[in-house]
Amino acid sequence: MSERDSRWRAGGGRPAAVGMVLAAAASLQVGAAFAVGLFDELGAGGAAFLRLAFAAAVLWALWRPRPGAHARRSLRTAAAFGVALGLMNWSIYEAIARIPLGVAVTIEFAGPLLVAVLGSRRPLDALWIALAAAGIVLLADPGGGADTLGVLFALLAAACWMAYIHLSERTGQAFGGGTGLALAMAVGALLLVPAGVVQAGSALLEPELLVVALAVALASSVLPYSLELEALRRLPAAVFGVLMSLQPAVAALAGLVVLGQSLGAREWLAIALVVVASAGAAAFSAR
Repeated sequence: MSERDSRWRAGGGRPAAVGMVLAAAASLQVGAAFAVGLFDELGAGGAAFLRLAFAAAVLWALWRPRPGAHARRSLRTAAAFGVALGLMNWSIYEAIARIPLGVAVTIEFAGPLLVAVLGSRRPLDALWIALAAAGIVLLADPGGGADTLGVLFALLAAACWMAYIHLSERTGQAFGGGTGLALAMAVGALLLVPAGVVQAGSALLEPELLVVALAVALASSVLPYSLELEALRRLPAAVFGVLMSLQPAVAALAGLVVLGQSLGAREWLAIALVVVASAGAAAFSAR
C-alpha cells in the first residue's frame, strides 16, 4: 500500500480532499457558464483567448518560468501540451456556444473515459464504453434537432482532452511545480490570438469585458487546476477519478441555474449513462 493510500485509509485529509475536487468541478463549470455571457461581445474564440491569456499571466507570475533553463525537448513537450490545451478550450467554448453546457461537457468527457479504458482487455471495460457510447448517441440525437456543428466541436474537445492527459503527464515529469503548466498556458493563449482577434476585435480592450474574462479565467482555470493538483496529493487515483466523473452532472446543473438551460429526460438519461461509465471505469481501473 502506498503512502498516499495509507493516509487516505487513515482519514487524513479525506474530507478536505473530497471538498477540493467538488469545489474544483463547481468552479470550472460555473466559470464556463458565465463565459457564455461573453460570447455575444467576444465570440467563443475571443472568450477562450482571454481565459487562457489571463490564466497564463497569473501562472507566469506565480511560477516565473525561465524557458532558457530547460532542454529543447522539454520545451517542445510543453509547447505540444499548450497546443492541446488551447484547442481544447477553444473547441469546448465553440461547442457550448451552440449546444447546452451539460450536453457539451458530457460529450467531451468521452476523452478521459477512452484514456481510462483504451488498451484494456477486461470485459468489464467494454460495458463502460457501451454505456458512454449510448449516452453520447442520445445526446448527438442522430437525425434529430441537435446542432451538428456543436456536437462536432464537443467531440474535438474530447480528442484534445485525450492528448491533454498524456501531455500533461509528460510535462509534469519534465518541469517542477507549475512551471510547465505556465509555459503551456502561454502557448495555448498565443495559439488562440487569431481566433480572438477575428471574433472579438476591439472588444478585447473593453475594461468591463476584461474584468469578467479575468473572473472566468480564475474560476475556470487557475482555481480548479490548483485544487485538483492538491487533491491528487491526498486521494487515491481511483477515488479522484470517480469524483471527477461528476463533471457532466455538475455542468448540467450549472447550465440550468446560471443559464436557464433546462434538459429533457433524454438528456438527463444520457448524462447519467456517461457519469456511470466514467465512475465505473475510474473505480475498477487497475491503473
